[in-house]
Order: sequence, then structure tokens, then C-alpha cells
Amino acid sequence: MNQDDAAAERLIFLARVVRKECGHLQATDARLFNEPFVPTSVVRMETDAALAERVDAFVSRFGRLQDTLGDKLLPALLALLGERTKVFVDNLDKAERLGWVDSVNDWLAMRQLRNQMVHEYIEDPEILVNALNAGHAFVPALLSAADRMTGEITRRIEIGSA
Repeated sequence: MNQDDAAAERLIFLARVVRKECGHLQATDARLFNEPFVPTSVVRMETDAALAERVDAFVSRFGRLQDTLGDKLLPALLALLGERTKVFVDNLDKAERLGWVDSVNDWLAMRQLRNQMVHEYIEDPEILVNALNAGHAFVPALLSAADRMTGEITRRIEIGSA
């Protein structure tokens, strides 16, 4: 297996992982937000283990998909195109110009939300409510970016092997 084949195999693997992560995030998003998440929901988490686990699953899956896309798939996909991978924000800028992500600023906001969902809610439950609801609102953009990037991989690898 040459280096190009190994890179293609890695991209195919990452695309499979991303598709699975998308499915898990969609399922958790639907279960957690089947009713509005409000400040009383945070209070309920103390006695409702299932709700607390859904929140943890959402935060984990939201962050995991974002990490897989931004830190693994995007640099590998840019390398496939012959682009020099750079610092994270530069890679995001290139992804925005290629139409794979809607907005660098939105992506950075999603990253900040993850940090709020993980760390800051311990001090202020209102932060958790706002961050979770904002994360929920960003799920379609995250799934769309995943779809565009995995679609690009499929097109590029099929064209290259044709």
C-alpha cells in the first residue's frame, strides 16, 4: 500500500466514523430536546439520572463530532486536495471557502459552547441551559458540514479510482 492508498483508506475510515457519530448525535439530540430544555431541567438533572445521562451524551457527542471533523477529517481532506494544512482557524477558513462549513465564526462559537457545556455550567446552571439550547440550534450546521465533507471524500476517491 503506497502513501496515497493509505491516505485514501484513512479518509474512508474517518468518513465512516463521522457518519456513525452523526447518527448518534441526531438520536441523542432528538431524545434530549423532545421537550424544551429550561432552567428547571437543570434542577431535575439532580434526581433524574436518565436526563443527566442524555445531557452528558449530547455534550460528548456534540464535542466528539466537532473534534473528529475539525481536527482529523478536515486536515486529511485538505491534504487529499494537495493543500498544506495549517493552524485550525486557517483550515476552517479554507473549508468555508470550499463550501464545507457555513461559517468559521459559527464553528468557533460551537467550540466555545462545548467548553461552556463541559466546564462552566457547574458554576451557573443558566449557562448550561443557554449553551445546550445553542448547541441544539447548531446541530443542523454540524451535520451539514459532516455531510459535505464526507460527500467530498466519496466524490474524490471515486473519481481517483475510476
